[in-house]
Amino acid sequence: MLVDLVQVETRDAMRLHGALELPAQGALGSASASAGPVDAWLCIHGTGSNFYSASTLAGLTGTLLAAGAAVLRANTRGHDLVSTGPSAGGRWVQGAAFERVDESPLDLRAWVDFLTARGFRRIGLLGHSLGAIKSIFTWAGDAPPQVAALVAISPPRLSYAWFCASARAEGFRQTFALAQKLVSVGREDELLLVEFPLKYYVSAGGFVDRYGPEERYDVLKLLDRVRVPTLVTYGSSEVQGSLAFRGMPEDVEKTATTANLLQVAVIAGADHIYTGCHDALSRRILRWLGRMERRAADS
Repeated sequence: MLVDLVQVETRDAMRLHGALELPAQGALGSASASAGPVDAWLCIHGTGSNFYSASTLAGLTGTLLAAGAAVLRANTRGHDLVSTGPSAGGRWVQGAAFERVDESPLDLRAWVDFLTARGFRRIGLLGHSLGAIKSIFTWAGDAPPQVAALVAISPPRLSYAWFCASARAEGFRQTFALAQKLVSVGREDELLLVEFPLKYYVSAGGFVDRYGPEERYDVLKLLDRVRVPTLVTYGSSEVQGSLAFRGMPEDVEKTATTANLLQVAVIAGADHIYTGCHDALSRRILRWLGRMERRAADS
């Protein structure tokens, strides 16, 4: 399988990299001849991952290609935990520890523009974990016509109120108060090792941005503004095992509208990265695409 290593520059001059694969009938560098509802997928990794090591996205690529669509696995500026990359001001510290989610539209729009320039006209957004949140946040109420579908794989709940009402509330409040204090004295880039909602290193500013009381990235407040057909999936194991996912399938279903035509699927036995369940997830996505195609044919 040929892979085209590609790059884009965002509007704020951040350089990002990715890998574009075309289905067998396509010629590298040109649009696919897919007659389905999607002719190219833009796949966005989760927290601390990247385009070449995101196992969930890699596990879906073969099936999506076989269905006749191109697949672009792309970095955002939040790739890896800590990274450096070129920007207008020289090399800059990036990565999941330092990113602000509200900058993600700059990255996703650059990649959509890239695919459009290659001739693709029916682009599907497929994001995993925080990548799913970035996809929803970017296109809530503002999707260009070439964005035809959205698949959000396991978007976690980013809700200050939810975590403050949980059994882990005391530890969460303490972490948030510490991060907020560091931000207030100009130390927003100081790294913290947090234990909840997930264990990872994150800057004080990044933690406040993601988990603040404004809840800017709570998908339950964004999905009803999405204007393209949307599929949201979860693994049954993650829903049972993590507060960030508990109750999400039921709560997400309540955000369905005539514009987003939202469907929710729970993949039996799947954890957050769908270990051993990539085929089941792929089949569910393809069934949903088939329904989209039949609905379009009947309209």
